Amino acid sequence: MRRRLACPASSAAGCAAARLTLETHEDPYNWKWVIIALHNSTQAFMVLALMGTASLNVIKEKEKWLKAIQLGTEYPERQKLLNFLKLYKDFKSKNCMMQNTYCKFFRDSKKIDESMEKLNDIRNNFVHFIPCNWSIEIALFPEVCKQVLLFVEFLILESGNVRFYYNDESEKADLAKLIAKIRSELEMLGLECKAK
Repeated sequence: MRRRLACPASSAAGCAAARLTLETHEDPYNWKWVIIALHNSTQAFMVLALMGTASLNVIKEKEKWLKAIQLGTEYPERQKLLNFLKLYKDFKSKNCMMQNTYCKFFRDSKKIDESMEKLNDIRNNFVHFIPCNWSIEIALFPEVCKQVLLFVEFLILESGNVRFYYNDESEKADLAKLIAKIRSELEMLGLECKAK
């Protein structure tokens, strides 16, 4: 059985989210970058947890790729990653997640579901910018981010589907500390938002 190994990009996005969360105290504009970094990190860890041995579980047109592999024919032009919410939906499916005997199934909650949708919507509005007037209540951001972090924490520490290149336990411990640091900053930012 091939192990899914965490890539530096997923961890780097988590580090960026931590750094940007710290900087948000001085400049609320940094919320944009916190949202983008958290979305990127969450998506990267979902891909690692779901990809399977041939990475077909996380791409569009999986059947075309599987057929080409089985028949030895030409591969489709290019792979396209499933979108964020489709990956999240698959993650909540026992068929997709329970790939190994030591995997754990995610017990989702309505709060986490709503937060994942909000994170995706807000990130898409930031990244796929359409000129418009847009007003958003940043007081929502700390709670949305904390809920998404609960999911990321499960992905990394409990799911059993994400492994690391070198020392599994050491890297998990480092990421657990990083998540705790982000969570602590989000708590403070939440209090700051309520005080305004």
